[in-house]
Amino acid sequence: MTAAEIAEKVGGTVAVAADGAQATSVYVGDLLSDVMGHAGEDCVLVTIQNHLNTIAVCTLVGCTVLVICHSRPIPPDMAEGAAREGVAVVVTPLSQYAVALALKELPPSTH
Repeated sequence: MTAAEIAEKVGGTVAVAADGAQATSVYVGDLLSDVMGHAGEDCVLVTIQNHLNTIAVCTLVGCTVLVICHSRPIPPDMAEGAAREGVAVVVTPLSQYAVALALKELPPSTH
């Protein structure tokens, strides 16, 4: 699923586009160390963590799409890092749970 398709499903917007970013599974988590240990490659990460470290974690685990919940703003350094690393960022007003439900056609991500 592309970032644009994800944004449509979660009623959000693509804040940072990334060519070829596709997600084949979903991982929901706010504790980045947990994400590092359990998220799989090519997943969409659903979180409230709107800072540069989140992009670093996405890069480390191979997560290509990031959904930031509760309409949290994307800081400039985070947007720059996402663009540089090829991570698409979607912002939505929904909660993590609501996003997970909206993306139910994607399987859970496993490591």
